[in-house]
Amino acid sequence: MVEHRAGLLDPVFVGLSTVGYFGAAWIALAVAISLATRRNVAFPVLLTASSVWTADLLARAIKAGVERPRPSLTVPQADPLIGASGWSFPSGHAATAFAGAVSLAYLWRRGMPLFFLLAAAIAFSRVYVGVHYPGDVVAGAALGTAVGLAWVAALRRPRQSAEAPRQSGAGPPAG
Repeated sequence: MVEHRAGLLDPVFVGLSTVGYFGAAWIALAVAISLATRRNVAFPVLLTASSVWTADLLARAIKAGVERPRPSLTVPQADPLIGASGWSFPSGHAATAFAGAVSLAYLWRRGMPLFFLLAAAIAFSRVYVGVHYPGDVVAGAALGTAVGLAWVAALRRPRQSAEAPRQSGAGPPAG
C-alpha cells in the first residue's frame, strides 16, 4: 500500500485517521444528527458511546494478548505518515468506526450508506498511512460490527418489552 500512495490524498487519509481517534467523531455525529432531526439526544449518545468505547476497550485487550508489531517495525519499506504506538492487531480505529456506523445506522437507516462509507474510509486510512496491515482493519471492522450489533440488541430489548402490551387481561399477581 505504501508504494501506491497518491501524495495528493495523503492529507485526506491522515485526516480520516485523526478523526477516528477514540470514536469521538461518532458520538459527535450522534449529537449533531439528533439535534438536526429534533430527536432526544440521550439514547443516540448512550448507544453510540457504549458501542464505540466497548469496541475500543476490546480492541485494546486483544492487542495486549496478540502483541502483533506495527508494519513500521517489521516491514523495512513501511513509511508511516503518522505516529502510532502500541500493537497492531486489531485496528481500534476500524473497531470504533464500525461500532459507530452500526449504532447510527440503527438510529437513522437512511444514513446507513454514508455511515458505512465513513467507517470504511477510516479503516482504510489506517492501512494507507502505514500503521496497520489490511488484516488488522478487517478484524477491527468485524469486532466493531459485532459490538455495535450487541449494543443495539441489548438496548433495544428492554425498550421493546416495556412497550409490549400484556398478553392476558389479568392484573399483576397479588402479593
